[in-house]
Amino acid sequence: MRILALDFGTKRIGVAVSDELLITAQGLETIERLDPRRDLEAIKKVIADNGVTEVVVGLPINMNGTHSEKTREVIAFVDGLTKSIQVPVKMQDERLTTVQAERALLEGDMSRVKRKGLRDMLAAQFILQAYLAAKKREDTDARDQNA
Repeated sequence: MRILALDFGTKRIGVAVSDELLITAQGLETIERLDPRRDLEAIKKVIADNGVTEVVVGLPINMNGTHSEKTREVIAFVDGLTKSIQVPVKMQDERLTTVQAERALLEGDMSRVKRKGLRDMLAAQFILQAYLAAKKREDTDARDQNA
């Protein structure tokens, strides 16, 4: 069982996948967006190649909790993705993940050209790690209530 995370951007889709124990997130790749059909085919291939059982997509929410045009664009993408694949698709608040990714790459003294290609993948990794942590908290809370 693996979970796939997507950071849906204007030009690229960052991709990260969990380990089988759902403990860690690893950046996998960056998909250059060409057209919606090809983007979906690339995502389907990643799902099949990695035995993915669930997909989580970063949802860009404004800092004050409101939705933007980008939020609506991601929701439309998720709707299309849900209709195209056989695994559940969920959304995860992605506030500041791109900022975190950019900061991590800058601290690594990476050039602008290299950062551009890795930023989206690293943002997907942060989205997935946050999702895994929230899932673990939910599981722990559920066990505590049943004890």
